Amino acid sequence: MARTFYDQIAANRRNSVVLALIVIALFGALGFSIGYAVSGSATGAVAVMAGALLLGGLLSVGSYFGGDTLVLSVSGAKEVDETSAPQLLNVVREMAIAANVPMPKVYVIDDTAPNAFATGRDPKHASVAITTGLLEKLDREELQGVMAHELSHVRNFDIRFALLVGVLVGSIALLADFFLRFTFWGGGRRSRDSDRGGGNGLQVVFMVVAILLSILAPIAARLVQLAVNRQREYLADASSVELTRNPYGIERALAKISSDQEVLEVANRATQHMYFTNPIKKFEERASGLFSTHPATLDRINRLRQLTGDAPLQGAEAAQLSGLD
Repeated sequence: MARTFYDQIAANRRNSVVLALIVIALFGALGFSIGYAVSGSATGAVAVMAGALLLGGLLSVGSYFGGDTLVLSVSGAKEVDETSAPQLLNVVREMAIAANVPMPKVYVIDDTAPNAFATGRDPKHASVAITTGLLEKLDREELQGVMAHELSHVRNFDIRFALLVGVLVGSIALLADFFLRFTFWGGGRRSRDSDRGGGNGLQVVFMVVAILLSILAPIAARLVQLAVNRQREYLADASSVELTRNPYGIERALAKISSDQEVLEVANRATQHMYFTNPIKKFEERASGLFSTHPATLDRINRLRQLTGDAPLQGAEAAQLSGLD
């Protein structure tokens, strides 16, 4: 049965919130366990958990105000205007009006690999970056589909959402690494040796739990982060159809960009999740098959085809797209 884009938007938004709550719960559980293992008291556990959340908050503030500038800089993006890129500005303005968001700053990356991304902390401070390859290889309908997808990220506050989850995942890794080093150098032994009136048995239990969480939580959090990213891509795809009323433009763009063999040199592991499709191709040495930042292109296209009631891609067409991600 065909699903409307409203169904997909609601489902993907719910899934993203649930996944983000899982990351927060992991962070809190890790902080509490480490705190109890070190201090042997609930008060100490709460204090460590609060300190960990404060650290995550401080890191979030730094990324919130400076993250977009850094990403645009390392990507080699140059701002354009009506004089240098009139057609691109026209398409972006059309989609900004459709999304009911302010006109973002528009940047171009001089690279023949077709791709694009959006960044910024909110719709009033948003930017979109497009490669020259995307402008050369896509027609207007396809470009509209990609720009609607990126402005959907802006409208849905996906950048801020991904930032929150990313900072929490990084904080989990920092806290886990610190605790494992602390334990390795004897901190855990000293804590266990200081028996404080019968609470030592519970403290030992929390020490074991903290060690296990310090090993497993960063991996679990990273997997959840990737799942969040994939849900936000599905959401932006569905939102793109809502804005353009044309699922075929973004569908063709997905197939064309994913099939392109050009390598986007300026992309890296830290920024790859921001792009319209995964900029790091499967055949590259820097590619990682274990952690995928984007849903499979074939899956994205078939979800779009559900919106129109079209049959999913099969046979030669599906085989051509399968395994590209």
